[in-house]
Amino acid sequence: MTNVPSKVSIIVPVYNVENYLAKCLDSLINQTHQHIEILVVNDGSKDNSEQIIQGYAKKYPEKIKPFTKENGGLSDARNFGIDRATGDYIGFVDSDDYVTPTMFAEMVNLAEKHQSKMVICNIQKVDQNGNVTQKLTQIPNMPEKIDLKKNFSVFADLSYFACNKLFKKELFEGKRFKKGVHFEDIQLIPQLLLECEIIAQTQNFHYQYLERTDSITKTHTEKGLDILKAVEDVENYFKNSNYSYKNKELKNFQIFEGVYSFLAYLAFVKNETTFNKMSEKLKLFMKERGIKMKDILGYSRFGKNYLLSLPLKKKIFYLLFFAGQKKLIRKLV
Repeated sequence: MTNVPSKVSIIVPVYNVENYLAKCLDSLINQTHQHIEILVVNDGSKDNSEQIIQGYAKKYPEKIKPFTKENGGLSDARNFGIDRATGDYIGFVDSDDYVTPTMFAEMVNLAEKHQSKMVICNIQKVDQNGNVTQKLTQIPNMPEKIDLKKNFSVFADLSYFACNKLFKKELFEGKRFKKGVHFEDIQLIPQLLLECEIIAQTQNFHYQYLERTDSITKTHTEKGLDILKAVEDVENYFKNSNYSYKNKELKNFQIFEGVYSFLAYLAFVKNETTFNKMSEKLKLFMKERGIKMKDILGYSRFGKNYLLSLPLKKKIFYLLFFAGQKKLIRKLV
């Protein structure tokens, strides 16, 4: 009896990406890991995305599974795909990004070699000409196989993107992306990590994140408060996890996602009333959790002081915020 390779379900939510979809789907069709299904979920696109999807489905019927649904947002489209996935593993690729040909072959191999329910690869940002603009190393200075109990600092240090990870399908039993919110990855992916004992990683930059020049400049609004709600959901899940005694790492997670990530978003909020309201919510968040200034200034990520590692403009913004200099901050933003 021959061993059938593990099947991977790759979920691609699609919404008005006619200019980028072909490159994304080509990168998935050409995976060296052949035992895949590509669930392409058209989430109510108004452009030619549907015609492109149907063209690929006709040409590659054994790989492409096309679906069309009413617009429900990213979480809804991903959940739609999860509900229909038949693979042993699940991966998510955004429809304007693309991946290297060996991404899923290597990640499945690592998952099986180390009996890991989650595998992580590095990301690089690329421009529309394919030039690399930034390399995002996810877990530096750690081995391929990571025992979470012994290296639980990764819980606080990780970037919780869904797209550069491979998940054992069973992780999604009873769990889905939260609908109608922003920052759904921060809300769900840490919960999935808490169900793992071993995670694996590759230092290869498999995921190519496209920085689009045509995308409408995102307006930063009160939606940013969803970051704080996401952290709260993770805290509640954390209390009942096998790692509930790891208080220091939970606090570091609160500092990284709840303070620094939130402030990175707040820096682009132009409306002064909204800015002030969100600032007050952050102060309350910190007060309720006993997060002191020394905790924030002393926070280290991957063994390095985080604040000191930031670009100068970010550093100035954070320090002015912590010093309560709102007038100076308004000039800066």
